[in-house]
Amino acid sequence: MTITRVLKQTALAATLAATSLAASAEEYHIGVTVPSADHGWTAGLLWWAQRATEELAAQYDDVSFTVLSASSGTAQVSNVEDLMIRDIDALVILPHNPATLQQVIAEAYESGIYTVVVDRELEEPSQDVFLAGDNPGLGEEAARYMAEALGGEGDVLVLEGPPIPINSQRVDAFNAVMAEYPGINILDSQTTNWNPQEALSVTEDLLGSNSHVDAIWAGDDDVLLSALRAVEENERDDVQLIVGGGGSQRVIEMIREGHPVVRGTVTYPPNMIASAIALAVHGVKGERLGNMYHGVPSRVILAADLITADNVEEFYQPDAAY
Repeated sequence: MTITRVLKQTALAATLAATSLAASAEEYHIGVTVPSADHGWTAGLLWWAQRATEELAAQYDDVSFTVLSASSGTAQVSNVEDLMIRDIDALVILPHNPATLQQVIAEAYESGIYTVVVDRELEEPSQDVFLAGDNPGLGEEAARYMAEALGGEGDVLVLEGPPIPINSQRVDAFNAVMAEYPGINILDSQTTNWNPQEALSVTEDLLGSNSHVDAIWAGDDDVLLSALRAVEENERDDVQLIVGGGGSQRVIEMIREGHPVVRGTVTYPPNMIASAIALAVHGVKGERLGNMYHGVPSRVILAADLITADNVEEFYQPDAAY
């Protein structure tokens, strides 16, 4: 740990002690950077980042925010460098590509900037807090629901995401649960890179090479919608069930309206960025969360919740971008 970082943590501890006596007059600048909205989930991410910073700025008059988005890992490196020039006190980042962002995030962290990394974990941890959804839980919940809905028997297609750790975590967990059901046959498992157009093409090819399919698992709700389109356009009435992941409002509405094929998805909420920003506010100010006796947790994993007709109203938020 660098001397700068030790001094910064000492300052935070002093702030924590002072909050019991008087409100701090110090102003805090928090920088947020996320990938550009290239599909539904990232659009939701940016929407929640903007909403959270607006609400928190209204709540805390000593905190200001800058929100930036980037279309690539290289562009996001520039985002972080720009935010550091703007003299931020805290950084909240969902890395476009962890390998590309590793060095610049480490530089920010080691300089004493309070750092919250979201969703995509760095190979060499360089943060005060890591916050993410439960990727293994997403795969497990989807598999358990699908297997039980099929009565423990059926032919299944799997539409994967890009070859990155969070996809592997989802798929490995899905396969581990399905191994408990000998009557379930996974016909094929192919990448779609979580790209809707690619997912449409891949699903059409898989349907063409498999004359009977009972269910399709897509670890992403945008991919689910593409898979459904392929099923409908190919008039495949053998497909009984398509299960997604993410919890998009469009899919939630389909579940809410009683769609015959789209009956379940699993949360991986883009509002995790809002929670990360709130954690950064408390962390950089040296505050506790609620009635906790310690500071902000260093690692937070959000639950993966199965959404079906039984609980869909809990997750229905029609004004959300995703």
